[in-house]
Amino acid sequence: MAEFEPVLLANVGKDNSHTLKAYEAVGGYRALRETLKDKSPDDLITTVRASNLRGRGGAGFPTGLKWSFLPDDHPGPVYLCVNADESEPGTFCNRVLLEEDPHQVLEGTILSSFATRASTAYVYLRYEYPKSLARLQAAIDECYGAGYLGKNVLGTDFSLDVYVHRGAAAYVCGEETGLIESLEGKRAWPRIKPPFPAVEGLFRKPTVVNNVETMACVKHIVDRGPEWFKSIGTPADPHNPRDPGSYGPKLYQVSGHVNRPGVYEAPLGLPCRELVDRFAGGVWKGRKVKAVVPGGLSTGLLAADQLDTPLDFDGPVQAGCLGLGTAGAIVLDETYPIIDFLYNSCRFFAHESCGQCTPCREGTHWALSMVERIKAGRGRLKDLELLGEIGDSIGIIPGTTICGLADGAAWPIKTALAKFRDELEDYVKQTNPAGYADIQPAIAMPAMTTH
Repeated sequence: MAEFEPVLLANVGKDNSHTLKAYEAVGGYRALRETLKDKSPDDLITTVRASNLRGRGGAGFPTGLKWSFLPDDHPGPVYLCVNADESEPGTFCNRVLLEEDPHQVLEGTILSSFATRASTAYVYLRYEYPKSLARLQAAIDECYGAGYLGKNVLGTDFSLDVYVHRGAAAYVCGEETGLIESLEGKRAWPRIKPPFPAVEGLFRKPTVVNNVETMACVKHIVDRGPEWFKSIGTPADPHNPRDPGSYGPKLYQVSGHVNRPGVYEAPLGLPCRELVDRFAGGVWKGRKVKAVVPGGLSTGLLAADQLDTPLDFDGPVQAGCLGLGTAGAIVLDETYPIIDFLYNSCRFFAHESCGQCTPCREGTHWALSMVERIKAGRGRLKDLELLGEIGDSIGIIPGTTICGLADGAAWPIKTALAKFRDELEDYVKQTNPAGYADIQPAIAMPAMTTH
């Protein structure tokens, strides 16, 4: 990778970087002041659409296109929801932004609210982030005091209130309609779509839901221009009309068996090998990589021979994963058993399934039960086939569930079976030498634990 100057993390690590004074000292809120002076909401939407910014929350949907779905003639109100739930295992970049540079996120939020004509914005914050809450609320209070929030922002006709809403520690609240249900004080069951939130969202009014990192990108696009943003990252594939490209900077998170876990900024398209070796300092204890989760647990596994995969919105898909996700990489060294990866992932998704859709509710728990039986020494080769059947049968992509949680549960299973089948078969044979070839229905076994 060529030399790259961090943008999203530029203020992180500086003295009092979370304060308004420090943020304004490096040009903070300049983009907002200039925008409110001579730009219209439509101008801002055009700018963001021209940048080809794709949402950083996991799905990668074009942000400006999402904004354009709002009805033109709606009398209001319109709401903006900033998704700061960040419950995907391996993901923690939003926490860094909110704790170290909350005003960057707030400026992007205010600009996005202006573009979408929202008069109220909610930041849906992960409950387990008390420091983020304190820093963000303090920054919001500073904005009200400086005239960046409230009635007639900076003397204009634009008014905006921003509220922090703490989530209820549920993974499914990261899905936009589950988040909206939770904001309304209800059980976070994702909604059937259509209608989409842009037409009928929070309190049945038009609503845009965007990620924290997306808001930070909006601030820099408005400040530096869409061409600057498109000069970074991976261009669109001219042979694929459905590929809008992967543009801009990205916050990559690395955890697991590495020497320097943390959050690192680089252009979209950074090779996975470079993220592990150059940024994270390589695998700990002098060991080798066995596998890498490229973008949060739900994206599945890259095998060691796939480490040159570019971490953009298309690269992991071509390598058999669900997608880039949140770019939260989890590194597994050569000593780590894949059966443990399966157990941890199945246990997580079985616990976090909201239970609304039968394939997800039943599939995640049956997968966990089978993996528990394998770990208890009662596994059969037939169980691996059944696990593969579950992985191929549940999820919004096969068309059986309302939201994508089941897909997130399926891809760790599917990629583990596809890329580490020999290891899993050997484990079954070694732990159940007398019964691994059985094909008769297994005797029911109570779950070891799901907590």
